[in-house]
Amino acid sequence: MSNPLIEPQDLQELLGTTAVVPIDTRSPEAYAAGHLPGAVNMPEIFTFLATSTPEGLAELEQQFSDKFGAIGLDGKKTAVLYEDAMDTGFGQSCRGLFLLEHLGYPKDKIRILHGGFQGWVAAGLPVSTKTPAPVTAPFPLDSDASDVMLDKDDVLAALDRDDVVLLDVRDVDEWIAESSSPYGKDFCPRKGRLPDAVWIEWYRFMKPGDVARFKSPAEIRAECDSVGISPDSQVFLYCFKGARASNTLVALRAAGIENVRLYFGSWNEWSRDPSLPIEEGLPFVA
Repeated sequence: MSNPLIEPQDLQELLGTTAVVPIDTRSPEAYAAGHLPGAVNMPEIFTFLATSTPEGLAELEQQFSDKFGAIGLDGKKTAVLYEDAMDTGFGQSCRGLFLLEHLGYPKDKIRILHGGFQGWVAAGLPVSTKTPAPVTAPFPLDSDASDVMLDKDDVLAALDRDDVVLLDVRDVDEWIAESSSPYGKDFCPRKGRLPDAVWIEWYRFMKPGDVARFKSPAEIRAECDSVGISPDSQVFLYCFKGARASNTLVALRAAGIENVRLYFGSWNEWSRDPSLPIEEGLPFVA
C-alpha cells in the first residue's frame, strides 16, 4: 500500500537521517511567523490555476519543475509537504504531491505531513523563523512517468465507461449547483456537476479534533462504500482546481484504494467549455 502520510515524530526522525526538503505550502505571512526547521515556502502550489490543454500542461510542467529544482529536489531527496492542518488548506499540500508525481518525481520520495503544521506543533516539535538558502539542483522532469493526470478528453471519454467511478469531492453548495466555486458563486460561467458523478464531500475523509487528521483506513473505506467505491474500483477525482481532489487522493491511497487518477483542470476548466456536458439543478430532484 502506497500510503504517503508521515506522522510528525516519524518526520522528526527522518530529518536526522535522510536528505529531506520540507515544503511549506501556506501563505508567506504564516510561514514567516514560524515553520518547520529547514522548510522552504511555496504557496503557489495552491494558487496556480491550470488547464489540461497541451499548452496549459506545458506551462505547469515548466513552472513547477523549475521551482522544485530551485529548492533542491533532485530525485534523491525526500519532499515532505505540509499545510496548516488537513482540513484548513483545501488540500494544498496534497496538491503538491500530485504535481510532483505528475512531473515524474519518485513516489517513494514524496510524503505528506499528517496533521500539517498544527500536528507538528501539537507534538511539541521545534519551530523556526529562519529562511533557508537551498542549493539548486536539476529536477528529474519526466511527465510520461505517471498517468495520475487526467485531461478533459480523458474525463469526457470516461462518461461512457462503466468501469470508472467519477467522484466529485467539492463542497455541498457546489454539488447542488448553488455555487460555481469557492471563489464565489458566479466565478465560473456554469454551475452543476459532471454527468453521472457520485459525491463525497472532501471533509468526510477527515476526523475533527484538536488537530484534524484523516480517518482510519476502515472509516475511509466505509465512506467510499456508500457510493460504490471499493479497493478494486477505478476512480477519477475532480473538484474545482485539483486541491480538494488531491486531499482525497491521499486519503484513498492511505486506505488502500490505489487505482485513482485526478482531473486537475476540474470544474474551473470544464465549466468554461460550453460544449462539455454538465448536470444542472438539484441532484436529488428528478
